[in-house]
Order: sequence, then structure tokens, then C-alpha cells
Amino acid sequence: MIKVAVLGAHGRMGSETVRAVAAADGLELVATIGSGDDREQAAGADVVVDFTRPDVVMDNLHWCIEHQIHTVVGTTGITEQHLAELEQRLDGSGLGIVIAANFSIGAVLMMRFAEQAARFYESAEVVELHHPDKVDAPSGTATRTAARIALARLEAGLGSVPDATAQELPGARGAVVDGIHVHGVRLRGLVAHQEVLLGSEGEALTIRHDSLDRASFMPGVIAAVRAVGDRPGITVGIEEILGLE
Repeated sequence: MIKVAVLGAHGRMGSETVRAVAAADGLELVATIGSGDDREQAAGADVVVDFTRPDVVMDNLHWCIEHQIHTVVGTTGITEQHLAELEQRLDGSGLGIVIAANFSIGAVLMMRFAEQAARFYESAEVVELHHPDKVDAPSGTATRTAARIALARLEAGLGSVPDATAQELPGARGAVVDGIHVHGVRLRGLVAHQEVLLGSEGEALTIRHDSLDRASFMPGVIAAVRAVGDRPGITVGIEEILGLE
């Protein structure tokens, strides 16, 4: 049995994770920790799942490393500098950390398909749509998608995405991630949705993924919990865990 603790257990994703871990074969839920609760309750876990906030996630990761606990992280806000810092602290420890912008298998496939298609199209933009309680914009998934599209375009020798905009209201063209425009929508009733829009002369391709319930993220979370102990160091994304890389 893999002993699992959940940080952020009272939030939307955390509470769904608690239910999924409790129902999963081979996993034992040993602690559910919310904001203000004592983290030491998780000290006996084999794996901690973190769905907390960007301002506390690094402190949680340092605590897990100190306590020799593998970690699965769905919290956004971890930068390249943070990753380098974590790699240094993990060196030789045998511990694993899986960090994913999105644990939905459909979202992972959407990013993969967008990356494959991007080299064939002159234009590319990303639209992400979420519930209005989401604290970050653009979403981590959209940012990662745009970065992967940009890299695929670079490797294919494509130039900048065409855009003749000369006058605009601030924000009208969205954020720009590695040269790719990313637009965020916040609307009551939504959960997590993303469109990748690709276009060339005479045709357009839309790749869309919809998470209609947070249960859609749980197969990826459970797969990461089961795999992290066999993956020393940092794993970004669940593509390798799913056998996609």
C-alpha cells in the first residue's frame, strides 16, 4: 500500500483528490490537510499530493524533501528557477517530484496534438476558459501549450505569427507567451476548457478539450501517485507516465 497525504484537501481539486485516493486500489489515505492545519500529520506518508496555492507550494516541497516524501504537484506558479532549486535539493536523495500543469489525460493529448500540428500552420493562438474563482491567468496549461507550440514552430523554421494590429485596447490581443497569443475567459458555470486555433491560407484547425467535472483530472493524479516513487528527480508533466514519451 502506498500511503498518501493530500495538502489543500479542502479545496476543489484537493477534495476531489481525497475521494479518488480513498477509492483507489493500492493507496491508503493517511492525512487530509487544509489551510492552517499542521503539516506534520503528513510525516508518515509515502507520497504527498499538493493542490494548494502558488505562495505556499515551494515551502511545502521543501518540507517534503526534508521528510523524505515523494510529491505530486498540481499547484501552479513553479518557475524554471524553482525547478533548478528543487533539482539541487533532490540531488542524490532518491526522491521523486511530479509537477503537472494539467492531470487530465485529454488535456495532455490536446497539448501533444497541438504541438504536432503547430509546425504546419502559419498562425496559432490559444484560448483558455475557466470558472471565475481561478486565481491565475493565463492558466498553467495554456502557458505550457503556448510554449510547446512556440518550440515546435521554431524547430520547423517558422517565423513570427502574422499580426498587423497597430491599434488596440490594452489586453485586447491577450497575453503573449513565447510569441503566441493566449486569451483567458472567466465565466461562471465553466470548469476547465481550452482551444488551440491554428490557421493557414484556406483552412483552420481547432483542437479543443473540455473538462466538465474535476473527476476528469483524477486518473492522471492517481497514475502520478503510483509512479512517482520510481522516478527520482523532477518529472514535468505526465506524458512519460502515460507512455507518450
